[in-house]
Amino acid sequence: MRLARMNQRARIPIDSIVFGYGPMLPLVVAGIAAWVLGPGWGLIAVRLAIVWGALILSFIGGVRRGFGFATPDATTLVEIVTAVGYFTIAGLALVVPFVSTSLAMLAAGYALAALLDRRAALAGNAPAHFAKLRPPQLLLGCAGLAACCAWVMLG
Repeated sequence: MRLARMNQRARIPIDSIVFGYGPMLPLVVAGIAAWVLGPGWGLIAVRLAIVWGALILSFIGGVRRGFGFATPDATTLVEIVTAVGYFTIAGLALVVPFVSTSLAMLAAGYALAALLDRRAALAGNAPAHFAKLRPPQLLLGCAGLAACCAWVMLG
């Protein structure tokens, strides 16, 4: 009975799939656009990817912190530190003067969030469906950021 209840809670809601993967698509499109469009438009796509990636990482930090506020069993200190970490990475990515460094920081932040959010979900510090959703969702974002970074490094 308990195992069935845990599987029910861990099922990814359809709106989480749409709203989970949807925000990653602009990063993938930016990675493709950088390679397909001319150098001027490619750079615009990459810079937009940095802004979008930072906004999404900040939003993810806010979701983690919001869950900590709404759930009495969540570890508040862990949620605060995690949210501040995500916000810090996102903010630094916006102000670092080197595009490749910004992209690498965001990709590292996404990879970190994929690991930490999955672990937090399994510990009850994040919504249960994050255990299944976050790794593929954020690795998709990492792929888009990596494509942008490769374009910058080779361009």
